[in-house]
Amino acid sequence: MVDSSASLVRVRPAQDAGERKTLTTLLDFLRGTVVAKVAGLTDEQAFGRSVPASTLTPAGLVKHLTGVERFWFSIDFADHDLPEPWTDEEPGAFAIAPGDTLADLVDAYRAECARSAAVIADAALDDRARADGQSFTLRYALAHMIEETARHCGHLDLLRESIDGEVGE
Repeated sequence: MVDSSASLVRVRPAQDAGERKTLTTLLDFLRGTVVAKVAGLTDEQAFGRSVPASTLTPAGLVKHLTGVERFWFSIDFADHDLPEPWTDEEPGAFAIAPGDTLADLVDAYRAECARSAAVIADAALDDRARADGQSFTLRYALAHMIEETARHCGHLDLLRESIDGEVGE
């Protein structure tokens, strides 16, 4: 099972902070929410499809968010030479690989979020993405990741409630 207390702690952002601190702490709060939403699930629960007609699983969402972190911050924004998080055959990286465990997926998510934080630590909000063909600013990437992570937190809310009735923030 996933320990929700290890890193990515949920701390509500200050309501009177500057733009950068507001964006980064809101994203950190949502990242912590992802980990909190899957804490306590077994692999069987996290890998099962709990909502009929949907292929989404809690584990698949964690894996997807790990890939999105890598794609937006490390690959496109920083132009780091890292493996793509998904393939043309499996776009979006929702698929679970043989041998994956929820604990390993959450650890990978935490590590990718830490890498993202390091990538943007010294960047200005108006800095532009460095990868070929990209022109978005760090401000846009942060706003996009807040939206992406918040949307999937909503999915995790529904999946978790379907699995074991657990509800919460």
